[in-house]
Amino acid sequence: MYSQTKIAIPIFQAKKEDVIKVAEDCIEKGADVLEFRIDALDNPNFDDIKEIIEEINFPIIATNRISSEGGFFKGSEEERIDILLKCAPLVDYVDIELQSDDRYIKQIHDTGVTTIVSYHDFHKTPEINEIMYIVEKEQKLGDIAKVAFMPNDLDDTLKILAILSHCENTIAISMSDLGSYTRVMASKFDSPITFAAGRDVTAPGQIDIETMKSLLNMDLNLME
Repeated sequence: MYSQTKIAIPIFQAKKEDVIKVAEDCIEKGADVLEFRIDALDNPNFDDIKEIIEEINFPIIATNRISSEGGFFKGSEEERIDILLKCAPLVDYVDIELQSDDRYIKQIHDTGVTTIVSYHDFHKTPEINEIMYIVEKEQKLGDIAKVAFMPNDLDDTLKILAILSHCENTIAISMSDLGSYTRVMASKFDSPITFAAGRDVTAPGQIDIETMKSLLNMDLNLME
């Protein structure tokens, strides 16, 4: 049977019209979910954001990434969270970083939106017990845990597979070309979402949507 893991494609554009255009292209290519990187907008304001979400009319993860985890939002933390809170009734998921204040995470979770609590490290992969600690804390605060780490060797990528095999409702990614295979293997462990690239590569090791769809459904193709 086909993989139940949803393929999310990040939309990382600076202008409103470009967000909509790229979103339509990614939907046509077979995305299941779009990750709207609000922090990529030149001057993010909620009126424009609302218009974009309503125009796209497709399952969306609202993400307003903080700079310490690869984001570009230039406003205050209060402004960043306010945008996410206003987006919550309009989208299917909100991604908020674990290092955000717990009260902000709770406010977003209390809206009823499916909350992805995320943690990214673009430099290293911790030991498994530390990753487990992060995932368990994320799961207590939200609905889906997300961790993404930079591997230094193959053993680091295997840590991610171990996390996927032991943790439900978890997105776990090993970045870079070395770890790119973990994005495909996520479906074998019933990870709810994996990330692929449409036009924008927003993290090291992302695989393009066409290749990802082919790889996720390879088992079925071999059986036919």
